Amino acid sequence: MRKRWVVGVAALLAVAIAATAGLATRASAAPKQAKLTKITLQLKWVPQAQFAGYYAASLKGFYKAAGLDVTLKNGGPDIIPEQVVASGQAQFGVDWLPSLLSARDKGTDLVNVAQVFARSGMTQLTWKSSGIDTIAKMKGKKVANWLGGNEFELFAALTKNGMDPSHNKGVTIVQQPFNMDLFIKHQVDSASAMTYNELAQVLESKNPKTGKLFQLSDLNVIKMQNVGTGMLEDGLFSTGSWLKSSANQAIAVKFIAASLKGWAYCRDHAADCVAMTLKEGPTLPAGHQTWMMNEINKLVWPSAAAGIGVMNTAGYAQTARIAKQFGVIKKAPSGAYRTDLATKAVASLKAAGIDPYGKSWKPAVVKLTAGGK
Repeated sequence: MRKRWVVGVAALLAVAIAATAGLATRASAAPKQAKLTKITLQLKWVPQAQFAGYYAASLKGFYKAAGLDVTLKNGGPDIIPEQVVASGQAQFGVDWLPSLLSARDKGTDLVNVAQVFARSGMTQLTWKSSGIDTIAKMKGKKVANWLGGNEFELFAALTKNGMDPSHNKGVTIVQQPFNMDLFIKHQVDSASAMTYNELAQVLESKNPKTGKLFQLSDLNVIKMQNVGTGMLEDGLFSTGSWLKSSANQAIAVKFIAASLKGWAYCRDHAADCVAMTLKEGPTLPAGHQTWMMNEINKLVWPSAAAGIGVMNTAGYAQTARIAKQFGVIKKAPSGAYRTDLATKAVASLKAAGIDPYGKSWKPAVVKLTAGGK
Protein backbone atom coordinates (compact mmCIF):
# COMPACT_ATOMS: atom_id res chain seq x y z
CA MET A 1 0.00 0.00 0.00
CA ARG A 2 2.71 2.42 0.95
CA LYS A 3 4.56 1.83 -2.31
CA ARG A 4 1.42 2.37 -4.40
CA TRP A 5 0.68 5.57 -2.42
CA VAL A 6 4.17 6.92 -3.06
CA VAL A 7 3.88 6.08 -6.75
CA GLY A 8 0.48 7.80 -6.90
CA VAL A 9 1.80 10.96 -5.30
CA ALA A 10 4.76 10.99 -7.66
CA ALA A 11 2.42 10.68 -10.63
CA LEU A 12 0.30 13.56 -9.41
CA LEU A 13 3.44 15.69 -8.93
CA ALA A 14 4.56 14.86 -12.45
CA VAL A 15 1.21 15.97 -13.86
CA ALA A 16 1.34 19.20 -11.86
CA ILE A 17 4.88 19.95 -13.01
CA ALA A 18 3.91 19.27 -16.62
CA ALA A 19 0.89 21.53 -16.33
CA THR A 20 3.02 24.30 -14.81
CA ALA A 21 5.56 23.92 -17.58
CA GLY A 22 2.77 24.13 -20.14
CA LEU A 23 1.48 27.34 -18.60
CA ALA A 24 4.97 28.81 -18.59
CA THR A 25 5.41 27.86 -22.24
CA ARG A 26 2.09 29.43 -23.19
CA ALA A 27 2.95 32.56 -21.18
CA SER A 28 6.27 32.96 -22.94
CA ALA A 29 4.55 32.44 -26.28
CA ALA A 30 1.99 35.21 -25.56
CA PRO A 31 2.40 38.21 -27.88
CA LYS A 32 4.52 41.03 -26.48
CA GLN A 33 3.08 44.53 -26.23
CA ALA A 34 3.80 46.50 -29.40
CA LYS A 35 6.82 48.77 -29.11
CA LEU A 36 6.10 52.47 -28.99
CA THR A 37 7.33 54.64 -31.84
CA LYS A 38 9.79 57.23 -30.56
CA ILE A 39 9.08 60.83 -31.56
CA THR A 40 10.65 64.12 -30.46
CA LEU A 41 8.84 67.47 -30.36
CA GLN A 42 10.93 70.64 -30.08
CA LEU A 43 9.02 73.38 -28.25
CA LYS A 44 9.49 77.10 -28.92
CA TRP A 45 10.30 78.32 -25.40
CA VAL A 46 10.80 77.39 -21.75
CA PRO A 47 8.03 75.49 -19.89
CA GLN A 48 4.85 77.56 -19.78
CA ALA A 49 1.14 77.15 -20.50
CA GLN A 50 1.78 78.14 -24.11
CA PHE A 51 2.57 74.43 -24.57
CA ALA A 52 0.08 72.96 -22.11
CA GLY A 53 -1.68 70.85 -24.74
CA TYR A 54 1.51 68.89 -25.38
CA TYR A 55 2.16 68.41 -21.66
CA ALA A 56 -1.39 67.10 -21.29
CA ALA A 57 -1.02 64.71 -24.23
CA SER A 58 2.10 63.31 -22.60
CA LEU A 59 1.04 63.19 -18.95
CA LYS A 60 -2.52 62.00 -19.63
CA GLY A 61 -1.21 59.16 -21.78
CA PHE A 62 -2.71 60.32 -25.10
CA TYR A 63 0.58 59.83 -26.93
CA LYS A 64 1.13 56.39 -25.42
CA ALA A 65 -2.42 55.32 -26.32
CA ALA A 66 -1.60 56.29 -29.91
CA GLY A 67 1.46 54.02 -29.84
CA LEU A 68 3.94 56.87 -29.44
CA ASP A 69 6.78 57.56 -27.02
CA VAL A 70 7.09 61.34 -27.31
CA THR A 71 9.98 63.35 -25.90
CA LEU A 72 9.18 67.02 -25.32
CA LYS A 73 12.29 69.18 -25.67
CA ASN A 74 12.04 72.59 -24.02
CA GLY A 75 13.20 75.65 -25.93
CA GLY A 76 15.02 78.79 -24.92
CA PRO A 77 16.61 81.97 -26.28
CA ASP A 78 19.38 80.06 -28.08
CA ILE A 79 17.18 77.31 -29.55
CA ILE A 80 15.60 77.70 -32.98
CA PRO A 81 13.01 74.92 -33.51
CA GLU A 82 13.36 75.08 -37.31
CA GLN A 83 17.07 74.27 -37.08
CA VAL A 84 16.48 71.42 -34.64
CA VAL A 85 13.87 69.78 -36.89
CA ALA A 86 15.77 70.44 -40.13
CA SER A 87 18.86 68.75 -38.66
CA GLY A 88 16.87 65.64 -37.72
CA GLN A 89 17.19 66.10 -33.95
CA ALA A 90 13.38 66.22 -33.71
CA GLN A 91 10.62 65.05 -36.03
CA PHE A 92 8.28 67.90 -35.10
CA GLY A 93 8.60 71.46 -33.84
CA VAL A 94 6.45 74.35 -32.61
CA ASP A 95 6.99 77.90 -33.85
CA TRP A 96 5.30 80.90 -35.44
CA LEU A 97 4.37 80.59 -39.10
CA PRO A 98 6.53 83.56 -40.25
CA SER A 99 9.62 81.77 -38.87
CA LEU A 100 8.75 78.66 -40.87
CA LEU A 101 8.22 80.74 -44.02
CA SER A 102 11.59 82.42 -43.47
CA ALA A 103 13.33 79.06 -43.07
CA ARG A 104 11.67 77.75 -46.26
CA ASP A 105 12.67 80.89 -48.13
CA LYS A 106 16.28 80.04 -47.31
CA GLY A 107 15.89 76.54 -48.74
CA THR A 108 14.93 74.52 -45.67
CA ASP A 109 12.34 71.85 -46.40
CA LEU A 110 9.88 72.54 -43.57
CA VAL A 111 6.12 72.04 -43.73
CA ASN A 112 3.38 73.19 -41.35
CA VAL A 113 1.20 70.15 -40.58
CA ALA A 114 -1.16 71.59 -37.95
CA GLN A 115 -1.95 75.24 -37.20
CA VAL A 116 -2.90 75.14 -33.50
CA PHE A 117 -3.29 78.87 -32.78
CA ALA A 118 -6.18 80.25 -34.81
CA ARG A 119 -5.40 83.91 -34.16
CA SER A 120 -2.62 86.29 -33.15
CA GLY A 121 -1.84 87.11 -29.53
CA MET A 122 0.27 90.17 -30.35
CA THR A 123 -0.81 93.55 -29.00
CA GLN A 124 0.52 97.07 -28.48
CA LEU A 125 -0.07 98.63 -25.09
CA THR A 126 -0.47 102.32 -24.35
CA TRP A 127 -1.55 104.10 -21.20
CA LYS A 128 -5.16 105.22 -21.20
CA SER A 129 -3.97 108.60 -19.94
CA SER A 130 -1.83 109.10 -23.08
CA GLY A 131 -4.81 109.31 -25.41
CA ILE A 132 -2.98 106.99 -27.86
CA ASP A 133 -5.79 104.56 -28.53
CA THR A 134 -5.10 103.74 -32.20
CA ILE A 135 -2.07 102.81 -34.28
CA ALA A 136 -2.45 106.07 -36.22
CA LYS A 137 -1.92 108.08 -33.03
CA MET A 138 1.52 106.49 -32.59
CA LYS A 139 2.89 108.85 -35.23
CA GLY A 140 5.81 110.79 -33.76
CA LYS A 141 5.92 108.54 -30.67
CA LYS A 142 8.41 106.09 -29.16
CA VAL A 143 7.16 102.58 -29.86
CA ALA A 144 8.91 99.51 -28.41
CA ASN A 145 9.18 95.98 -29.77
CA TRP A 146 11.55 93.04 -29.16
CA LEU A 147 12.62 93.03 -32.86
CA GLY A 148 14.62 90.01 -34.07
CA GLY A 149 11.67 88.71 -36.09
CA ASN A 150 8.90 89.72 -33.68
CA GLU A 151 8.24 93.13 -35.19
CA PHE A 152 6.41 92.32 -38.44
CA GLU A 153 2.81 92.56 -37.23
CA LEU A 154 3.51 95.91 -35.58
CA PHE A 155 5.52 97.24 -38.52
CA ALA A 156 2.71 96.27 -40.91
CA ALA A 157 0.20 98.17 -38.75
CA LEU A 158 2.44 101.28 -38.59
CA THR A 159 3.04 101.19 -42.35
CA LYS A 160 -0.67 100.81 -42.95
CA ASN A 161 -1.08 104.09 -41.05
CA GLY A 162 1.48 106.07 -43.02
CA MET A 163 4.68 105.51 -41.04
CA ASP A 164 7.97 103.89 -42.08
CA PRO A 165 9.18 101.98 -38.99
CA SER A 166 12.07 100.29 -40.81
CA HIS A 167 13.70 103.70 -41.26
CA ASN A 168 12.33 105.44 -38.14
CA LYS A 169 10.30 107.81 -40.30
CA GLY A 170 7.19 109.11 -38.61
CA VAL A 171 7.82 106.93 -35.57
CA THR A 172 10.77 106.06 -33.32
CA ILE A 173 11.29 102.33 -32.81
CA VAL A 174 12.92 101.28 -29.52
CA GLN A 175 14.24 97.76 -28.87
CA GLN A 176 12.28 96.28 -26.00
CA PRO A 177 13.80 93.91 -23.40
CA PHE A 178 11.90 90.78 -22.33
CA ASN A 179 10.18 92.68 -19.52
CA MET A 180 7.86 95.67 -19.39
CA ASP A 181 10.11 98.09 -17.47
CA LEU A 182 10.39 100.65 -20.27
CA PHE A 183 6.63 100.85 -20.51
CA ILE A 184 5.92 100.85 -16.77
CA LYS A 185 8.48 103.63 -16.26
CA HIS A 186 6.92 105.65 -19.14
CA GLN A 187 10.19 105.64 -21.09
CA VAL A 188 8.28 104.66 -24.24
CA ASP A 189 4.78 105.59 -25.39
CA SER A 190 3.83 102.09 -26.45
CA ALA A 191 5.19 98.59 -25.93
CA SER A 192 4.53 95.20 -27.51
CA ALA A 193 2.87 92.56 -25.38
CA MET A 194 1.56 89.07 -25.94
CA THR A 195 -1.90 88.73 -24.44
CA TYR A 196 -0.75 85.67 -22.51
CA ASN A 197 2.52 86.99 -21.09
CA GLU A 198 3.68 90.62 -21.11
CA LEU A 199 0.17 92.02 -20.63
CA ALA A 200 -0.02 89.98 -17.43
CA GLN A 201 3.42 91.29 -16.39
CA VAL A 202 1.99 94.82 -16.37
CA LEU A 203 -1.15 93.77 -14.50
CA GLU A 204 0.98 91.97 -11.91
CA SER A 205 2.95 95.19 -11.23
CA LYS A 206 2.09 97.90 -8.72
CA ASN A 207 1.23 101.42 -9.76
CA PRO A 208 3.73 103.54 -7.77
CA LYS A 209 1.14 106.32 -7.49
CA THR A 210 -1.52 104.17 -5.83
CA GLY A 211 0.43 101.22 -4.41
CA LYS A 212 -2.13 98.92 -6.06
CA LEU A 213 -1.81 96.69 -9.10
CA PHE A 214 -2.37 98.21 -12.51
CA GLN A 215 -5.76 97.39 -14.00
CA LEU A 216 -6.93 96.80 -17.57
CA SER A 217 -8.82 100.08 -17.20
CA ASP A 218 -5.42 101.84 -17.04
CA LEU A 219 -4.49 100.52 -20.50
CA ASN A 220 -5.33 100.60 -24.16
CA VAL A 221 -4.78 97.10 -25.54
CA ILE A 222 -4.52 97.33 -29.33
CA LYS A 223 -4.67 93.83 -30.84
CA MET A 224 -2.90 93.25 -34.14
CA GLN A 225 -5.64 90.75 -34.97
CA ASN A 226 -8.18 93.59 -34.80
CA VAL A 227 -6.20 96.07 -36.92
CA GLY A 228 -5.80 93.60 -39.78
CA THR A 229 -2.11 92.74 -39.44
CA GLY A 230 -2.22 89.67 -37.21
CA MET A 231 0.02 86.78 -38.28
CA LEU A 232 -0.45 83.13 -37.41
CA GLU A 233 1.64 81.96 -34.49
CA ASP A 234 2.16 78.54 -32.86
CA GLY A 235 1.84 75.65 -35.30
CA LEU A 236 3.28 72.14 -35.61
CA PHE A 237 5.75 71.49 -38.42
CA SER A 238 7.95 68.72 -39.78
CA THR A 239 10.14 68.23 -42.85
CA GLY A 240 8.90 67.35 -46.30
CA SER A 241 11.52 64.62 -46.59
CA TRP A 242 10.39 62.87 -43.39
CA LEU A 243 6.77 63.10 -44.52
CA LYS A 244 7.44 61.43 -47.89
CA SER A 245 7.08 58.04 -46.26
CA SER A 246 3.49 56.80 -45.96
CA ALA A 247 4.47 55.15 -42.68
CA ASN A 248 5.67 58.50 -41.31
CA GLN A 249 2.50 60.19 -42.51
CA ALA A 250 0.50 57.66 -40.48
CA ILE A 251 2.69 58.41 -37.45
CA ALA A 252 2.15 62.14 -38.02
CA VAL A 253 -1.64 61.73 -38.02
CA LYS A 254 -1.46 59.86 -34.70
CA PHE A 255 0.88 62.46 -33.22
CA ILE A 256 -1.25 65.40 -34.38
CA ALA A 257 -4.47 63.76 -33.15
CA ALA A 258 -3.01 63.04 -29.69
CA SER A 259 -1.62 66.61 -29.48
CA LEU A 260 -4.95 68.14 -30.46
CA LYS A 261 -6.67 65.90 -27.92
CA GLY A 262 -4.31 67.44 -25.37
CA TRP A 263 -5.44 70.92 -26.40
CA ALA A 264 -9.10 69.89 -26.15
CA TYR A 265 -8.35 68.57 -22.65
CA CYS A 266 -6.79 71.92 -21.64
CA ARG A 267 -9.82 73.73 -22.99
CA ASP A 268 -12.08 71.71 -20.68
CA HIS A 269 -9.66 71.24 -17.73
CA ALA A 270 -7.63 74.46 -17.56
CA ALA A 271 -6.69 74.15 -13.88
CA ASP A 272 -5.38 70.62 -14.37
CA CYS A 273 -3.28 71.80 -17.32
CA VAL A 274 -1.82 74.63 -15.23
CA ALA A 275 -0.78 72.01 -12.65
CA MET A 276 0.80 69.89 -15.39
CA THR A 277 2.65 72.93 -16.73
CA LEU A 278 4.06 73.68 -13.27
CA LYS A 279 5.10 70.04 -12.99
CA GLU A 280 6.93 70.32 -16.31
CA GLY A 281 8.91 73.30 -15.01
CA PRO A 282 7.98 76.04 -12.53
CA THR A 283 9.62 78.80 -14.58
CA LEU A 284 6.67 81.13 -13.97
CA PRO A 285 4.41 81.20 -10.89
CA ALA A 286 0.95 79.62 -10.71
CA GLY A 287 -1.05 82.84 -10.98
CA HIS A 288 0.77 83.91 -14.13
CA GLN A 289 0.39 80.43 -15.66
CA THR A 290 -3.34 80.46 -14.88
CA TRP A 291 -3.69 83.75 -16.80
CA MET A 292 -1.57 82.34 -19.61
CA MET A 293 -3.63 79.15 -19.91
CA ASN A 294 -6.83 81.17 -20.20
CA GLU A 295 -5.34 83.51 -22.81
CA ILE A 296 -3.79 80.67 -24.80
CA ASN A 297 -7.20 78.98 -24.95
CA LYS A 298 -8.56 82.23 -26.42
CA LEU A 299 -6.05 81.94 -29.26
CA VAL A 300 -7.00 78.31 -29.95
CA TRP A 301 -10.77 78.29 -29.34
CA PRO A 302 -13.08 78.48 -31.06
CA SER A 303 -11.13 76.84 -33.85
CA ALA A 304 -11.62 77.36 -37.58
CA ALA A 305 -14.60 75.82 -39.35
CA ALA A 306 -12.58 72.75 -40.35
CA GLY A 307 -11.48 72.10 -36.76
CA ILE A 308 -8.40 72.70 -34.61
CA GLY A 309 -5.14 72.23 -36.48
CA VAL A 310 -6.48 72.63 -40.02
CA MET A 311 -4.87 75.68 -41.61
CA ASN A 312 -7.15 78.65 -42.25
CA THR A 313 -6.30 79.75 -45.79
CA ALA A 314 -7.20 83.42 -45.19
CA GLY A 315 -4.97 83.57 -42.10
CA TYR A 316 -2.16 81.90 -44.02
CA ALA A 317 -2.51 84.31 -46.96
CA GLN A 318 -2.38 87.33 -44.64
CA THR A 319 0.69 86.00 -42.85
CA ALA A 320 2.46 85.31 -46.16
CA ARG A 321 1.56 88.75 -47.51
CA ILE A 322 2.92 90.56 -44.45
CA ALA A 323 6.03 88.36 -44.42
CA LYS A 324 6.78 89.29 -48.04
CA GLN A 325 5.95 92.98 -47.51
CA PHE A 326 8.55 93.31 -44.77
CA GLY A 327 11.28 91.18 -46.26
CA VAL A 328 10.85 88.13 -44.04
CA ILE A 329 10.66 86.22 -47.32
CA LYS A 330 11.80 87.26 -50.79
CA LYS A 331 9.29 85.28 -52.82
CA ALA A 332 5.72 84.13 -52.38
CA PRO A 333 5.77 80.79 -50.54
CA SER A 334 4.57 77.56 -52.10
CA GLY A 335 3.94 74.21 -50.40
CA ALA A 336 4.55 75.62 -46.92
CA TYR A 337 1.64 73.77 -45.37
CA ARG A 338 -0.59 70.74 -45.84
CA THR A 339 -4.02 70.08 -44.36
CA ASP A 340 -4.56 66.40 -45.12
CA LEU A 341 -2.85 65.10 -41.97
CA ALA A 342 -4.64 67.49 -39.61
CA THR A 343 -7.96 66.78 -41.35
CA LYS A 344 -7.52 63.06 -40.66
CA ALA A 345 -6.54 63.85 -37.07
CA VAL A 346 -9.70 65.94 -36.59
CA ALA A 347 -11.79 63.11 -38.04
CA SER A 348 -10.31 60.70 -35.50
CA LEU A 349 -11.14 63.13 -32.67
CA LYS A 350 -14.73 63.37 -33.83
CA ALA A 351 -14.97 59.59 -34.07
CA ALA A 352 -13.80 59.40 -30.45
CA GLY A 353 -16.44 61.91 -29.35
CA ILE A 354 -14.00 64.79 -28.80
CA ASP A 355 -15.12 68.27 -29.85
CA PRO A 356 -12.52 69.77 -32.26
CA TYR A 357 -14.31 73.13 -32.59
CA GLY A 358 -14.90 74.51 -29.08
CA LYS A 359 -17.69 76.81 -30.23
CA SER A 360 -19.37 76.79 -26.82
CA TRP A 361 -16.16 77.39 -24.84
CA LYS A 362 -16.15 80.50 -22.67
CA PRO A 363 -13.01 82.07 -21.16
CA ALA A 364 -12.65 82.31 -17.41
CA VAL A 365 -12.16 85.53 -15.45
CA VAL A 366 -8.64 85.39 -13.98
CA LYS A 367 -7.65 87.75 -11.21
CA LEU A 368 -3.92 88.42 -11.12
CA THR A 369 -1.86 88.98 -8.00
CA ALA A 370 1.42 90.81 -7.42
CA GLY A 371 4.23 89.01 -9.22
CA GLY A 372 1.79 86.46 -10.64
CA LYS A 373 1.93 84.26 -7.54
